Amino acid sequence: MRIMRLGEAGKERPAVMVPSHDAPDRYFSLLPLTADVDGSFLADGGLGRVRDALAEGSLPVLEDAGTLRVGAPVARPGAVVGIGMNYAAHAAESGSAPPDVPVVFLKPSNTVAGPYDPAPVPPHSRKYDWEVELGIVIGREASYLASEEDALACIAGYVTANDFSEREYQLPGAGGQWTKGKTLPGSTPLGPWLVPAEDVDARNLTLRSLVNGELRQDSSTAGLIFGPATVVHHCSQYMRLEPGDVIITGTPEGVALSGRFPYLRPGDVVEAEVAGLGRQRQKLYRAGS
Repeated sequence: MRIMRLGEAGKERPAVMVPSHDAPDRYFSLLPLTADVDGSFLADGGLGRVRDALAEGSLPVLEDAGTLRVGAPVARPGAVVGIGMNYAAHAAESGSAPPDVPVVFLKPSNTVAGPYDPAPVPPHSRKYDWEVELGIVIGREASYLASEEDALACIAGYVTANDFSEREYQLPGAGGQWTKGKTLPGSTPLGPWLVPAEDVDARNLTLRSLVNGELRQDSSTAGLIFGPATVVHHCSQYMRLEPGDVIITGTPEGVALSGRFPYLRPGDVVEAEVAGLGRQRQKLYRAGS
């Protein structure tokens, strides 16, 4: 099953999509179970209740699902946590050695956007970049976890993410800081779906990105230096992760920062995909124009 939020921004309705190989996908409303896909829903066993309701056939069909905007699959997170340079080849193309411990940064929750929403390029940006990533959605409080096994139990599910980054703002130079380059509005599209952790083998998922139809990244989560359990456990030692929070786990090689590709411009179309978690598509525009 694939958990979604459908409707206008700020008015999304919770839904579940059941894919089919030989028939149209089916969509059902989750309003009988919850008002939204948020931390409270996840912490209260919401995904299990959805599975039970589907088995019982008690959820109403969403007839208009195909006409609705697709929002981020989890309501505005309390925290969006980024992990940097978590693939050795990406660290190398960034001019850095692979880290010995996870590199952690924070993004405001207002960076979260829907998977097909137009993506704003900052007014004075010259080095806007793409980063396809595996996203982790937290399902229960994680604080000072004792083990990676405990960390796995805190993962509700996984999503496709894109961490748009302004490299001129991010990297050392005239006041460059990671925060400035990673916190721009609409720079963290999530979705289209949240897939429960029990339905995902996060150890070997293909990640791809395309710009204007041309392949840029083609890798696998098998290349993660620090896997999901390690990342959640590590972050829990320094912050309290709450249900509904999102961790984006880093990007593989193939970004514009490598020097092999041009940076993004208004009018470009970026697609990001994680196998089984769905493909995003954003058309870029100049913010403020």
